[in-house]
Amino acid sequence: MNSFRQICLAATALSALTTAPALAQSAEDEDVIVVTAPDYVPLGSETANKAGMPLIETPQSVSLISRDQIDLLDWNNLSQTVRYVAGVTGENYGPDMRVDWLTMRGFEPVQFLDGTRGSIGSIANTGLDLYGAEEVRLLRGPSAALYGLTPPGGIVDIVSRRPNEEFGGEIGVEVGNQEHWQVNGDVTGALAEGLSGRLTGLYRESGTQTRGVDTDRLYVAPAVTWRASPRTSLTLLAYYQDDGIYGDGMGFFPSQGTLFSNPNGPIPVDANLGETSYNRFEREHYGVGYEFTHEFDGGLTLTQNLKYTDLESIQRGVGGNGFVDADFDGTPDDYRNVSRYSFSFDEDVDTLSVDTRLSGTVTTGAIEHDLTGGLDWREYDYIGASAFGFGIPAIDVYNPVYGLDIADLPTNPFDSTLQTQTGLYLVDQARVNNWVATLAVRHDWVETEQRLTGVETEDNDTSLTAGLAYRFENGVVPYVSWAQSFQPAAGSDRNGVAFDPTTGEQVEAGVKYQPDLGPDARVFATAAIYQLVQENVLTADPANGAGQSFQVQTGEVEVSGFEVEFVGRFQERLSVNAALNWTESEVTESNGPDLGAELPVTPGFQASALVDYTIQEGTLAGLGASLGARYMSESAGNLPTDFTPEVYTNPSVTLFDGSVHYDYQDWRLAVSGSNILDETYVARCYSAANCFYGAPRTVRASVTRRF
Repeated sequence: MNSFRQICLAATALSALTTAPALAQSAEDEDVIVVTAPDYVPLGSETANKAGMPLIETPQSVSLISRDQIDLLDWNNLSQTVRYVAGVTGENYGPDMRVDWLTMRGFEPVQFLDGTRGSIGSIANTGLDLYGAEEVRLLRGPSAALYGLTPPGGIVDIVSRRPNEEFGGEIGVEVGNQEHWQVNGDVTGALAEGLSGRLTGLYRESGTQTRGVDTDRLYVAPAVTWRASPRTSLTLLAYYQDDGIYGDGMGFFPSQGTLFSNPNGPIPVDANLGETSYNRFEREHYGVGYEFTHEFDGGLTLTQNLKYTDLESIQRGVGGNGFVDADFDGTPDDYRNVSRYSFSFDEDVDTLSVDTRLSGTVTTGAIEHDLTGGLDWREYDYIGASAFGFGIPAIDVYNPVYGLDIADLPTNPFDSTLQTQTGLYLVDQARVNNWVATLAVRHDWVETEQRLTGVETEDNDTSLTAGLAYRFENGVVPYVSWAQSFQPAAGSDRNGVAFDPTTGEQVEAGVKYQPDLGPDARVFATAAIYQLVQENVLTADPANGAGQSFQVQTGEVEVSGFEVEFVGRFQERLSVNAALNWTESEVTESNGPDLGAELPVTPGFQASALVDYTIQEGTLAGLGASLGARYMSESAGNLPTDFTPEVYTNPSVTLFDGSVHYDYQDWRLAVSGSNILDETYVARCYSAANCFYGAPRTVRASVTRRF
């Protein structure tokens, strides 16, 4: 592997040297566009969800992040793509090589893949590599009328790269600080008459901001499309990802020295409270499936998506548990030695989803109806096991010594759930003149078996979405909508009665704007105001006696806000991404100390803007650069509880990102940086012993050859 790394690094240097003369020549006589990103700005006609609604007419706040955006701005993970999106925060625990921590309108969004729910376990995110994505869709607000049981804040849907009949692809090498290096490639084209294929792959090794940590990732995604006829196609999709993270203590720093002062000084950003030779996280994740479409005579189209995904992970580690307080007087003994614990965690998640739908257009008088009706079915099989052990020797956070011989803790199952969901849905987009009315209705039957306890529950729920929009000729589309969501709630009350699902309801009014500015300018802008209420939230039973922890469903949460988002590209030179949002969140009904509290990691104000400019003519044609700034106001780190009554506040922060890139013929050289001023900040702190630093400066240099 060291030899392979040296070869890759040598290839990077060789590519730069061999192309330098050509770059210096830079076609003085050519006045042509050398860098194009035709899909940088989403088109209003582009579908926003599996019902095929045009983006401009969808009565919901939706952000589409295309492959062109991802490539031009050199984003590497899902958390980076939301930095310039309204209503979404990422990296909520700082950089995490396992998953992407997101918050959308106050709630953790569930991840879908190609319109079907992924294998998510204790975290509502799969950690799938972004290099395999053709597009990222962020649907904000309740989406149950199309996707079934989902949180009220929204969902994330990653669309996989698909085969093209035209031959093309790329191969690239990337290096950076934190001992990062990566090779990646993508190739697509015709394999035979009516048959095309694609193969996408990546291998990466990297450190992190934490000392003594090594990571690696292998990602492979083959795809084949068979066009049996002009009206019939079948696309087979698969992926395999293998991850390893070794030596990471995962943060878990004391608040004194991170959020608050410490007489010994700040805790170093690269501190590691784990055991570098013991801590490890290993995961295998794969999926296989297909998308089938057939258009019947008369314009009726049948679409079926099937996907099976499997995720298996193990984690063994030692973590920090706050400063040592031997006499239990509430004051650390020396503010430097941290007590620790050992933990083991295993997950096995299998998901099989099938979604079959018919869509077509029907005219009744002056009204044209775009109808989509479907039936989807999903089986979700989850097994989780864990163990905690204490008695691990403390570690000096300022002068750590590693090398303890830690024995693995055998895990014990804490959850074994088999859940099936069947959903029947119908969507009608009715148009008359410039008016567009949307009505979506869905009924779900959910059966859940808790295999450890033998408890079986059935939940039935009907979800609705209704919206009205008007399309002005100048590209302005105002709309109003009302939408619902639901999620089953595990557990039962003191009488053994299973909990009902939690439900969400949102009212939203907004405007979308996509003017016709000609071929040299593309703009898509949105603004929305909303109020979101989640009901049936679990809270403490007021009848609890000493030592009792029963719950009732009388809790309620409210989130309201205003969001603005702008994406534009002009003359294939200037690209602009900008977003801002104001958010208010509150626990409005509760029997606990969280009554009146704000939701965690939900800043009251966020603003971001990024500008990229590329010279397209003359001797410097192909040279470009970007600069971005993002501000996030302070937010709550936790909801207060009886055990943690204090609310820890995540401080406000302003961060800058930037890149320099050069394109010449089929070559691209780029250097990109996140947090380029190397601002030290706390991303989240939710108790005295659980604080996490945000990502420090990260720099990546890459050479890509397109063909």
